[in-house]
Amino acid sequence: MPPAITPDITPDLQTIETNGIRLRVALAGAGPLVVLIHGFPEGWYSWRHQIPALAAAGYRVAAPDVRGYGGSDKPHAIEAYALKTIAADIDGLIAALGADRAVVVGHDWGAPIAYGTASFHRERVRAVAGLSAPALGRGPMPSVQLFRNIYKDRFFYQLYF
Repeated sequence: MPPAITPDITPDLQTIETNGIRLRVALAGAGPLVVLIHGFPEGWYSWRHQIPALAAAGYRVAAPDVRGYGGSDKPHAIEAYALKTIAADIDGLIAALGADRAVVVGHDWGAPIAYGTASFHRERVRAVAGLSAPALGRGPMPSVQLFRNIYKDRFFYQLYF
């Protein structure tokens, strides 16, 4: 069987204001909206193979650089990177694109963002998918404290960052 051929669709890079910041977003296609959220340390470009395929299948695709990455704004305050805040960025992106609802897909660090968007902004999310990171729900304590208890003095990249 021959390999699948990805359509020659090049996304349009736009800057979209949402939740008090500017996100660089790769856009392609027309139809129901699908938002693709990248992982760590990546950017919209991680979705370069999926964007044309989804656009050719009849979807409008938006793949932002999450705040702090690529061509998007990089606020200095640590608090600006709370999951609830980043989920609000995605909610605002969906609204800014004129969609009532979207399918939200996240990979790696993008998966918790997708889950958070579906949790905090249910009215905006038609469906959610997480790749490479399960939806675990709230733990018995904040994740940072849990990781410190588990890893103690050993290196763990999430504690480092």
